[in-house]
Amino acid sequence: MASRLRQVITIFLKACGLLGSLYFFICALDILSSAFQLLGSKMAGDIFKDNKVLSNPVAGLVIGVLVTVLVQSSSTSSSIVVSMVASKLLTVKASVPITMGVNVGTSITSTLVSMAQSGDRDEFRRAFSGSAVHGIFNWLTVLVLLPLESATAALERLSGLALRAASLQPGQQAPDILKALTQPLTHLIVQLDSSAITGSATGSATNDSLIKQWCGIRAETEDGEECEVSGHCPERNSTAFPGDKLPCHHLFVNSALTDVAVGCILLAGSLLVLCACLVIIVKLLNSLLRGRIAQAVRTVINADFPFPFGWLSGYLAILVGAGLTFLLQSSSVFTAAIVPLMGVGVITLDRAYPLFLGSNIGTTTTALLAALASPADMLLFAVQVALIHFFFNLAGILLWYTVPVLRLPIPLAKHFGDLTAHYRWVAIAYLLLAFLLLPLAVFGLSLAGSAVLAGVGGPLVGLVLLIILVNVLQRRRPSWLPPCLRSWDWLPLWLHSLEPWDGLVTRCCPQKAAVKEAHCFENPEVLASQQL
Repeated sequence: MASRLRQVITIFLKACGLLGSLYFFICALDILSSAFQLLGSKMAGDIFKDNKVLSNPVAGLVIGVLVTVLVQSSSTSSSIVVSMVASKLLTVKASVPITMGVNVGTSITSTLVSMAQSGDRDEFRRAFSGSAVHGIFNWLTVLVLLPLESATAALERLSGLALRAASLQPGQQAPDILKALTQPLTHLIVQLDSSAITGSATGSATNDSLIKQWCGIRAETEDGEECEVSGHCPERNSTAFPGDKLPCHHLFVNSALTDVAVGCILLAGSLLVLCACLVIIVKLLNSLLRGRIAQAVRTVINADFPFPFGWLSGYLAILVGAGLTFLLQSSSVFTAAIVPLMGVGVITLDRAYPLFLGSNIGTTTTALLAALASPADMLLFAVQVALIHFFFNLAGILLWYTVPVLRLPIPLAKHFGDLTAHYRWVAIAYLLLAFLLLPLAVFGLSLAGSAVLAGVGGPLVGLVLLIILVNVLQRRRPSWLPPCLRSWDWLPLWLHSLEPWDGLVTRCCPQKAAVKEAHCFENPEVLASQQL
């Protein structure tokens, strides 16, 4: 009896530790977003000011990616786009590629989270393939829809048609459950003025700093009672005193530090807490999910409906992902929470893929409700941008999920996960290339003009497509190729193999071989000894 009681108490304490670590993990993600906004918001606002660059669809796409990576918030990027469209600084047509880029940029959070599991090859293979499948889906959807949109303006016309068919009235803001839980802690650390980022893009910024200093003003009701206008005043008549401001209560109020310095401090602290919480979550999950428990949880989560309704399981997962993202009001938090579960083997890639797709739909419904809460003069523009975002993700699901043969992101992500598990530095190279260096290069070429971008980018894209085609034919139909192209052995080794590069990286950064615990539930001997 004492042994069972001790076991129950241990499981309860581990569950509490898991929930506590998850709470601090989410708070650290919020602070990380604030840090990136402090470091990159001014640059993000300046990027949006060049209307000549924004008229180029490819440049608009990479600007959406860069801005979302800089501010670590798709909601903030979307708000900038809506404000610029409403202010006539940006047309709806030019906002479509930017919205696509915002959708791509938001997948960086799950990729960053997967890097914390790089200590174990098996966990890293599963975690990174899970984060990569989200990014691959977004990039493939962009590769199909961006040329289609440039030629036909399909998303713009479809959103305009849906807008004309609906009778819209300004509504209320959707409840944000997650913010209600995390704000008591995060608001003690830092508070930002999100309108300053939008003002920087539209040219109406009145404050040099994003750090909020004043959180309200005192007012007097008709009964003579004093209250705060920031949210505690009654709805009836009240008289505000503009000169009597209420200061905020967080660590950086009246600080002499610049936004960049505060951003660096928050970035270092949030990354430290994020990695620590992630390690604790993975350790506790590995401790709780062993043997029969692990097998039961994996069976339930990854189960399919009985024949002939097995195909409905994936669509149910899409609905679950959309619903949970809507409740959390954050796709980044949802996808970042799924990745560690994939790393420890609880959720398979085939099940996580529809969850990520549902998360994309869930974040668009959140944006749509937020758009409905916009002022009357911005309502139509905000709703149309939100509808474009929704139709983009819906088209992606129709392209890459409804037909099982076309679910290309899954095998591509598995292959990519195997590659990064063997050469772990490839993950860092992918992160830098896909979300920073490549978008920056395209943005730099777009500043020189569309002709320069087409002249340099066109041949490079054609070369990449040719290499992909030759690789596919080498595996499937080598007889169709001339003898010299049936293999790449005639090229120098460093051009067709990662081994020379791996030797260079390992000499610069030697790694210790990780020892996998023998009691892990992935061990076949353990599973065989504990029958379900």
